[in-house]
This record gives sequence, structure tokens and C-alpha cells, in this order.
Amino acid sequence: MKIKKILVLLTLMVSFTNTHSQNDDTLEKYFQEAVKNNPTVNQKFAEFNAALQLIPQVGSLPDPEFSAGFFLKPMELLAGNQVADLRLMQMFPWFGTLKYAKDEMSLMAKAKFETFRDTKFQVMLEVQQAYYELYKVQKDIEISQRNLEILNTLERLSLIKFKTGSITGTSNNIPKRSAANISSSNTGGGMQGMGGNSSLPTSNNTAMSSGSMSNSSMPTNSSSGLADLYRIQIEIGQLENDIELLKNQKTTFTALFNNVLNREPKSLVIIPDTLVKQNLTVQLEGVLDSILVKNPMLSMLNFEKQSLDAKKEMVTRMGYPMVGLGINYAVNKKNPMSTLEMNGEDMIMPMVSVTIPIYRKKYNAMKKEVDKMKEATEFQYQATENNLKTAYFEVVQNYLDASRRIELYAKQSSLANQSLSIMIKNYSASGTGLTDLLLIQQQTLDYELRQIQAVADYNIAIAKLNRMMVYSQIQF
Repeated sequence: MKIKKILVLLTLMVSFTNTHSQNDDTLEKYFQEAVKNNPTVNQKFAEFNAALQLIPQVGSLPDPEFSAGFFLKPMELLAGNQVADLRLMQMFPWFGTLKYAKDEMSLMAKAKFETFRDTKFQVMLEVQQAYYELYKVQKDIEISQRNLEILNTLERLSLIKFKTGSITGTSNNIPKRSAANISSSNTGGGMQGMGGNSSLPTSNNTAMSSGSMSNSSMPTNSSSGLADLYRIQIEIGQLENDIELLKNQKTTFTALFNNVLNREPKSLVIIPDTLVKQNLTVQLEGVLDSILVKNPMLSMLNFEKQSLDAKKEMVTRMGYPMVGLGINYAVNKKNPMSTLEMNGEDMIMPMVSVTIPIYRKKYNAMKKEVDKMKEATEFQYQATENNLKTAYFEVVQNYLDASRRIELYAKQSSLANQSLSIMIKNYSASGTGLTDLLLIQQQTLDYELRQIQAVADYNIAIAKLNRMMVYSQIQF
């Protein structure tokens, strides 16, 4: 009866249930927090605001010039003695120069804004990637702990079968699990055999390989009970070590996630119990066209090219004369020796000045400089476009691979659960096949973890595609 109760407990523990509930509100809250607090985003926004301040600077007229001269001794003139000379002059650039200067700075500010947008969506992608990677580690820990509970149950079951099938005095040699029993374990070994992973999870991360047990064969008579018990205890030791390693990895991922949000490294991160597949906002065939139209880096380069066109027009007009308008005011004092009617009256003289840009080399060099900068920007645009296309095909490959893996592991998990139920019944009836039961149990949890990782990788691929298309359901 005790064995049957343990088997029932084992069946309940390995049952796999699919519940689709993801805390999207939590992820949206993290987006808002990252965009608000991330220092890189704030830096780019400050640079955009600084660029806006350049527009009124270049669109203003040069400062007027005022000069004043005073005679230490009044200058004797027929119409009076001049005591001071005041002059005010305002220079005016050629028509359109200031307009194109403002256009250049306005377009450069727009380019800065696109850089800010690109940084903002890059940070959102980093939030999602860290969030999903943290989710995978958390689920790896949970499944490994479930696996550990199952192994502990199998250990108790094997101990019971060994005691009942051993001869008198043999029970005195029953091993107790200690450091000596698990000294052969190594980092990652338990996860490779028990459904976990000792390395940092990535998009291609898979849990384990059961090959370490597939080539072994345990005797089915009572003398094999001791070997079964040793084998299970070794697996328990390996798995306990890997769970601790995963907990350390979780701490690292938590710190990375909080770093993106500019929070304390140990701040609490809320992870959902179940991850739901995200939906692609457009048809896969239209994603590339959307990327080439909406990507902020391409928009930034387009604005830079337009600003260079405006700069060339400005430089061309800088090569034309500047006109200055002014006024000269002479302060006169009455000359007692003069009988003229205008004696002592101040004199006002309008003035006009014109610059003569005869040194053409510098203006020609400025226009050539703009042409070369535009050519460099066009090359940069082509390179960025090619990089986006390459990144698109890489992400699509990961997207399709993750989609296939989700379907595959869902089927494999269902079959493994069915096989596990059959093996539990056979083991309960005959008391043989512990090794096969252990392998099926490992495969069941392995496929469950692989399916979880496939969903996370699928969502990461969707996040990357949305990032390149600059799509977000979050409104800022």
C-alpha cells in the first residue's frame, strides 16, 4: 500500500498542465519604467533638446555693431565743433542664408530625435530579452526542483523495494546519501541528466541529454536494488548542485534586468507563471518592407542627407555678398565764430556696406566638403540597410525555428506523459523497469522545459522584429 501511495504521488507530481496567463501589465510597467529612468535614453533625449536650441541660434541675424568715438578736443567745423561720432551697423546675409541654416539645424534635430527613438526601442528590447531569459532560468529552477522531488520519491521507493527484497543482514549496508555518494557530480552534469541547464540560457538553450543513462542496464533481481539506490543518489547530488548554480544565474539576470531599468541590482522582478506566445503585428512577408520604411536609423540618415542638402544651399549663399545697413550720428557743438544757420546742429548720415567675397577657394571647399559628407551618409545608409536585412533573416530563422520547436515539444511532451503513465503502472505491477521509468520521467520534464524555452525564444524573436519595425503597443 505504501508503494502504491508513492506511485500516485509520483503521477501527480509529473502531470503537466498548460495554463495561459501572462502578466502583460507587469511587462508594460517595466517598459514605462525603463524608458523613464534608463540613463542612455535620457542622454539621447537631452541631446535632442540641445539640438533644438541650435535652431534659433543659426536663424538669427548677426549682432549689430555699435561704435562711438569722442574727441578730446572738439573738431572745428564750419557748422559747429564735432565732439563725438556714433555709428550703428547691422549686417544682413544674402537672401535665404538664414532660412537654409534653420532648415539644416531643424533636420539635424529630427535626426537626433530618431536616434532617441532608436535608443528607446533598443532599451525596450533589452527589457524583453532580460525578462524572458530570467523567465527561462526561473522555470529551469522550478522544473529541476520538481525533478528533485521525483528523484527523492524514487529514492524512497527504491529503498523500500531494496529492504523488502534483501536477505537478512543486507539492509545494514544500505547507503546514506552524503557528500561521498555525490562526489562524482560536476557542474552541469545533473542538469544534463535531469532536465536542467548549467549554462546561462540563450535562445538556442536546451535542457539536457539523457545519454548518461541510456547505455546502462540495471539487473532486476534484489541485488540490483543497491545499484539503483546509488544511481538515484548520484543524480540527486548532481541536480542539487545545478539548482544552486541556476539560482546564482538568476541573481545575475536579475541584476542585468534591473540595470536596464536603472534600479538597485537586487530589486524584485515579477515573473509570470506561464508565458504566452506573442503575435506578430504584420504578415511575415511584409516585415522587411516595414523595417526599411520605419526603422529609425534609416530615418536618421535620411534626415542627415536632407540637412546636408540644406547646408549646401546655405554655403552657396554664404559666397554671395553681405549687405550692411547703418547710421552715423555726429554730435556737434556750436562754434561761436560761425554765423551759419546749421551751426551746432547734430548730423545724421545713413550708411550702407557690402562685403566682397572674392576669396572663392574657401567657399568651393565648403561645398565639396558637404558633397563628400553626403556621399559618406549615402554609403552609411546602404550599409545600415544591408545590416538590417541580414538581421531580419537571422531573426526570421530564429522565429521559424522556435515556432517548429514549440509544436514539436508539445507533441513530444504529450507522448512522454503517456509513456510515463504506462511505465508507472508496469513498475507498480511488476516492480521492474526502474531505469526505464527514470529515463521517461527525465524526458517528460526535459520536453516541458524545452517547450518553455521555445516559447521564450519565439517571443524574443517577435520582440526583435517589432524593434526593427519600431512597433510597440505601449504608448509614450
